[in-house]
Amino acid sequence: MTQIRPVIFGEVLFDCYPDGTEVLGGAPFNVAWHLQGFGLLPVFISRIGEDRRGGMVVQAMSKWGMDTTFLQHDPDRPTGTVKVRLNNGEPTYKISPDDAYDHIKDEISGLPADAPVLYHGSLALRSQQSLDTLKKIKQQVNGDIFIDINLRHPWWERDFALSLMEDASWVKMNKEEIEILFPLHKSIDQKAKDIIEYFNLKILILTKGSKGSTVYLKEGDKLSLLPSPPIMVVDTVGAGDAFSAVFILGLIMGWPTQKIIHNAQEFASAIIGKRGAIVSDRRFYTTFLSRFVINKVGVK
Repeated sequence: MTQIRPVIFGEVLFDCYPDGTEVLGGAPFNVAWHLQGFGLLPVFISRIGEDRRGGMVVQAMSKWGMDTTFLQHDPDRPTGTVKVRLNNGEPTYKISPDDAYDHIKDEISGLPADAPVLYHGSLALRSQQSLDTLKKIKQQVNGDIFIDINLRHPWWERDFALSLMEDASWVKMNKEEIEILFPLHKSIDQKAKDIIEYFNLKILILTKGSKGSTVYLKEGDKLSLLPSPPIMVVDTVGAGDAFSAVFILGLIMGWPTQKIIHNAQEFASAIIGKRGAIVSDRRFYTTFLSRFVINKVGVK
């Protein structure tokens, strides 16, 4: 699988917890890390500062075997940081402004045109420079687009978030985000149906943290899964990213949709039981990959 190269664009940053712990993260980075753990070789495009944290990013990626070719270095701006606060296991975020990942430059060549998926979030697109770079990347990569909508106050606008969905095949958001973006008094199911129809999506993924996920298909089907019990919630930071990574893995591997969702939820449930969004133990990934391959599921 090492020749399969999904393209992942966006922020890499450090989640900073009240106890002083700093955990490497950022939704695109988390997705790329997981895909690397599962045996793919993602193209991760981002930008870091020439500072201590930036050095830690390079060190972690290199040790994990990730390709750092498309990781840019910024001499003027710091590596991204987010202050994370947990309330009953649910995170809130305070994101620093004008970080290195806001200035990803169009200095990119050698992208795999046959990349099966182009994944990006919305946070790094708060700056015009990174947005312009992504637009040019879309012209180079022919794969379907997977968008992770991350509404982080105050770094989003409704019209812009909706515009990102116009060329997507798959969109992921959480329950709060669908209510914010589509506030009309309709049921969640009806909102999802309308979104898929209006944006011509293949799939809409709705994640609900410790309460599992629901996936809506273009054909009208709805597939819901709860976390596999027993589950001890440490924090839900990165649960949606874990789901996205396995979803992308399943798309690339050609798994049936029901199997993709089952495996994605199983992996997200495991991440909820850990502090932070990524795991540095390769056995964690190989164990899950073995289970994914043999899983036979029928989700209704």
